[in-house]
Amino acid sequence: MRVARSFLMLGLGAMSVAAAALLTPNAGIAAEKYPTRPIHFVAAFPAGGAVDITARIVADWLSNDLGQQVIVENRAGSGGNIGAAAVINSPPDGYTILFAAANNSVSASLYKKLPYDFIRDTTPVAGIMLVTNIMVVPPSLPVKTVADFIALAKASPGQLSFASAGNGTSVHMSGELFKLATGIDIVHVPYRGSQQAVNLGTSIDDHPQP
Repeated sequence: MRVARSFLMLGLGAMSVAAAALLTPNAGIAAEKYPTRPIHFVAAFPAGGAVDITARIVADWLSNDLGQQVIVENRAGSGGNIGAAAVINSPPDGYTILFAAANNSVSASLYKKLPYDFIRDTTPVAGIMLVTNIMVVPPSLPVKTVADFIALAKASPGQLSFASAGNGTSVHMSGELFKLATGIDIVHVPYRGSQQAVNLGTSIDDHPQP
C-alpha cells in the first residue's frame, strides 16, 4: 500500500507542475533555417479532448508565428504511448513534435517494457497547459455530493465504475488516489481519450466497455 501511495503521489505531483509540454527528440538545427516545411504536431489522444483542443490552438498560433503550417496529428492509444513512440522514432529533425502530458511521466513506472526512455529520448521545450480534474456523475446516479458517492460505493463494492482517458493518465491516477483515500472499490475503465470517457460516463449497474 505504501509503494502504491508513493507512486500515485509522485505522478500527481508531476501533474500539478506541468500537465502538458511540447517535446521533440534532440536535433541540431540552425535556428535561421528552421522551419522550411510543415511541422507535425502529434497529440497522443483522440480529437475533442483537452490535449487535442489545446494542441490545435497552439498549432494555429505557431503556424502564424513561424510562417509554416503546423499540422496536428492524433495518434491515440495505450495511454498516450503510441503517440510518444511515433515521435521518438521519427527523424530527429525538429519537424515532428509531441504534445506531452502527465501520462508520459507516469508511463515510465506503469509499463514495464516501454520501447523508449522518455527522459533520455526527448527534450522539453515549453509547458503550455495545466489540467484540473473534477468528479462528475450522470444524472441517473442517486448522489448529490462526494460523501453520497462514497457511501453508495461502500454499499455496493465493485458495482460502480469510473472512466478515464486511458491507463496512466491524470484522471486514472486521480481516481486511484481517490480509491486509496476513501477505501472504496470502484472499477477503472480506460478509454482512448477523454471525450469518449465523458460521453459514455459512469454507471452503477453496467461497466462501459472501451
